Amino acid sequence: MSEKILVERVKLKRAYESPTADDGKRVLVDRLWPRGVKKTEAAIDHWMKELAPSTELRKWFGHDPARWEEFRRRYAAEIHEHRDELDRLRDMIRQGAVTLVYSAHDEAHNDAVVLREILLRHR
Repeated sequence: MSEKILVERVKLKRAYESPTADDGKRVLVDRLWPRGVKKTEAAIDHWMKELAPSTELRKWFGHDPARWEEFRRRYAAEIHEHRDELDRLRDMIRQGAVTLVYSAHDEAHNDAVVLREILLRHR
């Protein structure tokens, strides 16, 4: 699978944005359900809590951009402890588009960004 196709297949979207037809499979990658989002409106196909940062790491990070690089390193280590779930997600991507859904306000510094980087880097 070419890199361009793969990049196009792995999308990111906040849980507060409306689902669209081109989202493909919608995978929630947060440990907690997004506040104020109804399950029926979220259109989540899979909730992969195991791939979310641990509670301890999430609290330590606190969405502080100054801690971003260290968060990325620690979170990548945690993700690799869940190879089965990561492989399951990769299989979904091989079948078609996947949108990683997250609830963080910061679109540049969140767990879905790191997870996408890992998926694209380790094909």
